[in-house]
Amino acid sequence: MYSELEKAMARQKVAIEVISYHATATPKDIKKYLDRQVAQVSSWQLRSTKFDDFSLTSDEMVIAAIQMFEDLDLLSKFNIDETALCLFLTTVRKNYRNIPYHNWRHAFNVAQVFFSILVNCGLKSILTELEVLGMMVGCLCHDLDHRGTNNAFQEKSGSALALLYGNKATMEQHHFNHAVMILSSEGHNIFESLSSDDYSRVMNVLKNAILATDLSTYFQLRSKFFTLIDIGELEWEEEEKRDILKSMLMTACDLGACTKPWPIQHRVAKLVTDEFFDQGDKEKQQLKIQPQALMDREKEHELPQLQVTWIDSVCLPLYKALSKVNNGFIEMAMEAASNRDKWKILASR
Repeated sequence: MYSELEKAMARQKVAIEVISYHATATPKDIKKYLDRQVAQVSSWQLRSTKFDDFSLTSDEMVIAAIQMFEDLDLLSKFNIDETALCLFLTTVRKNYRNIPYHNWRHAFNVAQVFFSILVNCGLKSILTELEVLGMMVGCLCHDLDHRGTNNAFQEKSGSALALLYGNKATMEQHHFNHAVMILSSEGHNIFESLSSDDYSRVMNVLKNAILATDLSTYFQLRSKFFTLIDIGELEWEEEEKRDILKSMLMTACDLGACTKPWPIQHRVAKLVTDEFFDQGDKEKQQLKIQPQALMDREKEHELPQLQVTWIDSVCLPLYKALSKVNNGFIEMAMEAASNRDKWKILASR
């Protein structure tokens, strides 16, 4: 166990890292978003589960995020100030690092998947408005200040994050605390108008949403979810069942790229691979250990089969189960299966 002094030093080190790398947005930064032309947004296909993850610029993604909040009626329902929302989103963007995959584009794309399944998969009748708000913000914030290395790397390298948060959901705890830091910055609290009870509830939803993106949480909960589906327990009023469903939905959004048309899926997989290889290089050079095959540049030829296994074991079971919650997920499951078959062809060459 680490001493309180060691934890305090780690906390200070993480804070210094964050402050030195990032900054908050200013009112000057957001003028272009407040002056945006909403007409152009209608051509961006934000409601589609086949949305092109690479179709928008960085600025357009901020505008699209604002539009999704408006389309969900979140600004009026929760009295969210539009200037505060613009500041919040622009600062969230600034607090993603320039790494191949876990960056602002990924965060936006996860939020877009959530938006699209709200529209197409009957979730508006299941989730409360407060849950929608918390999960939408959770999607946008779920990888804040990601460094391009996973939880296992934090533990193996003895990073300040591992020292501060321990070895359970290390990065996810950091992402949540980083979100809280942004919300606490002057002019950024989009939850400011909520009652104290609703504020507590939405922060709990936000925390659970971000922690749910740790795949170990998915593996811990999915057998319970699959059992509920298999026995036809499709009523979600009970809190435990509801929490499981929300956790599965966050994973479905986080892994949504595997359900996109092949050119998008293939391009995303390349970005994930680039980031994994960068971690593998660090493990070889800094830690002097042999990385897993999916992180080893020398085993790049194995990647198509690894993708087949990934979709078969992680992705497809989830989307197939969700298809029994609402048939709007069927198309996503079919697209994931199609991508799996394409990876299989590549693996056989």
